[in-house]
Amino acid sequence: MGDVDSSSGSSGSLPKYLEHLSGDGKAIGVLTSGGDAQGMNAAVRAVVRMGIYVGAKVYFIYEGYQGMVDGGSNIVEADWESVSSILQVGGTIIGSARCQAFRSREGRLKAACNLVRLGITNLCVIGGDGSLTGANLFRKEWNGLLEELAKNGEIDKDAVEKHSYLNVVGMVGSIDNDFCGTDMTIGTDSALHRIIEVVDAIMTTAQSHQRTFVLEVMGRHCGYLALVSALACGADWVFLPESPPEEGWEENMCLKLSENRAQKKRLNIIIVAEGAIDTQNKPISSEKIKELVVKQLGFDTRVTILGHVQRGGTPSAFDRILASRMGVEAVVALMEATPQTPACVVSLRGNHAVRLPLMECVQMTQDVQKAMDERRFKDAVQLRGRSFEGNLKTYKRLAVKLPDDKIPKSNCNVAVINVGAPAAGMNAAVRSAVRVGIADGHRMYAVYDGFDGFAKGQVKEIKWGDVGGWTGQGGSILGTKRTLPGKHLEKIAEQMRSHSINALLIIGGFEAFQAAVMMADVRNSHEEFCIPICVLPATISNNVPGTDFSIGADTGLGVIIETCDRIKQSASGTKRRVFIIETMGGYCGYLANMGGLAAGADAAYIFEEPFDIRDLQSNVEHLTEKMKTTIQRGLVLRNESCSVNYTTDFIYQLYSEEGKGVFDCRKNVLGHMQQGGAPSPFDRNFGTKISARAMEWITDKLKGSQGTGKKFVSDDSICVLGISKRDLLFQPVAELRKETDFEHRIPREQWWLKLRPLMKILAKYKASYDVSDAGKLESLGHHQATSQGEPAAI
Repeated sequence: MGDVDSSSGSSGSLPKYLEHLSGDGKAIGVLTSGGDAQGMNAAVRAVVRMGIYVGAKVYFIYEGYQGMVDGGSNIVEADWESVSSILQVGGTIIGSARCQAFRSREGRLKAACNLVRLGITNLCVIGGDGSLTGANLFRKEWNGLLEELAKNGEIDKDAVEKHSYLNVVGMVGSIDNDFCGTDMTIGTDSALHRIIEVVDAIMTTAQSHQRTFVLEVMGRHCGYLALVSALACGADWVFLPESPPEEGWEENMCLKLSENRAQKKRLNIIIVAEGAIDTQNKPISSEKIKELVVKQLGFDTRVTILGHVQRGGTPSAFDRILASRMGVEAVVALMEATPQTPACVVSLRGNHAVRLPLMECVQMTQDVQKAMDERRFKDAVQLRGRSFEGNLKTYKRLAVKLPDDKIPKSNCNVAVINVGAPAAGMNAAVRSAVRVGIADGHRMYAVYDGFDGFAKGQVKEIKWGDVGGWTGQGGSILGTKRTLPGKHLEKIAEQMRSHSINALLIIGGFEAFQAAVMMADVRNSHEEFCIPICVLPATISNNVPGTDFSIGADTGLGVIIETCDRIKQSASGTKRRVFIIETMGGYCGYLANMGGLAAGADAAYIFEEPFDIRDLQSNVEHLTEKMKTTIQRGLVLRNESCSVNYTTDFIYQLYSEEGKGVFDCRKNVLGHMQQGGAPSPFDRNFGTKISARAMEWITDKLKGSQGTGKKFVSDDSICVLGISKRDLLFQPVAELRKETDFEHRIPREQWWLKLRPLMKILAKYKASYDVSDAGKLESLGHHQATSQGEPAAI
């Protein structure tokens, strides 16, 4: 498809494109080391293809550092097809091993010899902190190792000159998310998928028998998986290595469990990280917890240890996109490196790819362990980073309700409403809002069936216990409609008066944004709308202005890639077959584009990038060429509204005609499947956290106005809460409406269009990829929150 140069360089300077980087004469070695993680293959694929694209040679180093030391057939040049069909495979196809030999200088000497003979002076290491520390040591010793090799006559003097320095770029592949500096490591999201699948399944059986389940998840030194899965399933209690329970936790936990049973809750879920400890650093095992519950309470209790299931299975959409972005970023970093560049890690902060000094990150990761060993647990939690700290705070607020007489009343009523099409994760957001609101002393009201229901007076008070077990439910329990408040404004105002609503939280898609715009417009004539109003973007289309991500889009992507994986498998069997898949999204190409990146599509047609018959023709030619290789299948995604005339049928017929004798075609419309299903861990967690943050904002606004009868008329009291690059921002709808294309219901500028060239490059097209954002090595502490923003940890 035609290249779009989206010129978005930094402040006035010309954007820097990939074409400026040349890999001529350079060789990159890629290895996976340490424990495996889902998504490593996506990273390997991206490194190989991006490396070849910029003109470098890329070598697989099999079996991690062991292969580097052993050399020979363990170091093999990779070509484009070597990494075909691995995107959807868990684990790592190039193998990983723990290696003793590399820990000795002698082993590193052999490794250096093997690399230098092939001219490999760029290393891309995918692994945990141990693997990355090893790589950095190797980089420091490199010159000395070469001189020693030359002295022993194993390489000639010229080689020492020619290959005088080694560049190292790391990517963190670890399901534990235990590496400081990165919001998410490759594999974490997929591991959460495995855990949540199990929890959802266990909940149904526990419900039947009124059981208590103790679930042990991985994380020897890091409680991230335990914490986020507890947040995502609303567990009753969680045990983490970083934040051990206070003295006397045994009593407290049993009290909490029995209170829950007394409130007619039929099951209890307790989540334990395998490395859980008490304040004296003594281990707390799942068996110990079970015995305690049985002895003290006599509850029927079962233990489930998840073990290596968490490392297995296919990588999630999130991990595939993360790994592909990081892989490309790693190659760019290697191509730009000079002898002075320190080893770096490519990582994600908020939704922003950054480069961080490798050793600073490793040091900080080791500091966490040290803090835990020295029982400085507060420090340990802080060092883990903002994502961990935020999750812990949110979990505590949502899990434990103070007795009513301990909560100071605010005398404010806050209403929550769902608007637009259903999106997975809406219920998690409602639960979180209700509980945070009650904890802040408000009375919470639920509005049923959107603005239709609001006008008809379907407004009821909703209590803490009413939202139990909501996180894992798909769709919208409150009911949602696409109706806008326009025709019902009078009636809605009347309902707001009669229930004296002091603030409104609108959870929904583009309609939620439109509704807020309408309410802002009628504030002069209807004082009922002069209250704080916050919009939480929740739609699979991800087309709400003011945010990079919407609740529900991750689940929608999951459905798309799951289907694409199956279709690719079917196409590989029949050979020479091209599938055309239509995705939802209205005019917004997010699902088609990101689905294409995550499923390894050959093309994705979207409304935001106009295409004509010549582009379709060049795609057909591209696929014809592809059928001559060993990869005899094609996958093309098309957004439902990308073109009035080039419909899915038209494209299908064109491909069928043009591909006659070379390939045949099939088409598939995914439809409403994309809106359904249980929410993904990302959407549960994101919905929970962002909703809690919105309620804090509402509480702050209301606090300032208590008893003054103050009317909220300023723009900053009607906002959309979203993630923008690396900040969490409340943006007034008055500002955002200027940046919105209302006819097509999309923001005028969309961040993911910058990732579009990645999909093309990885599918073997030439494309202009803007790398101006990359390149600056940041220090770990560096996070300048913008004036109105705060760090957004995903």
